[in-house]
Amino acid sequence: MTTREELGGTVEEVYALFTDVAFQEAKCLATTDDANHFSVDVMGGPTGEKVRTERHLKSDGLPDVARSFVGEHLTIIEVQSWSAPAADGSRESAVDMHVKGAPLTLKGTLRLEPAGGATVKVLDLDLKAHVPFIGGKIERAAAEPIEAAIAIESELIREWLAR
Repeated sequence: MTTREELGGTVEEVYALFTDVAFQEAKCLATTDDANHFSVDVMGGPTGEKVRTERHLKSDGLPDVARSFVGEHLTIIEVQSWSAPAADGSRESAVDMHVKGAPLTLKGTLRLEPAGGATVKVLDLDLKAHVPFIGGKIERAAAEPIEAAIAIESELIREWLAR
């Protein structure tokens, strides 16, 4: 799953949002079904923050066998590990997302590339359900809410940049 979009802020402005606790809290609130169960932790310094979020989502759209692993809610743990800026000003993060108690992972990279006064955000992710025979079905069911969460995050970035 790869997405590419242009955002109306510099790489440093967009990066500042990704590593801002208040922005991450807003993202969690916008993408969770349980406002009482999320956490945000931003660690590190100006050349390599690590952002960890944990939030609940309903497991309604998953096949019954997948819900048997996770129950009524999915606990999503997402970690972004940012590197120092490259010579061209771009930033890159390893993305590691998994569902607590379930054999479902999402791994890849998030890259912020300068484009004049704007930023191109490139998200390249690989979704895997490590379940014999039905892994593909679980991956297809999980892809839709993940894509919706990515779209919500992008809209929030635009809103926050416009402030």
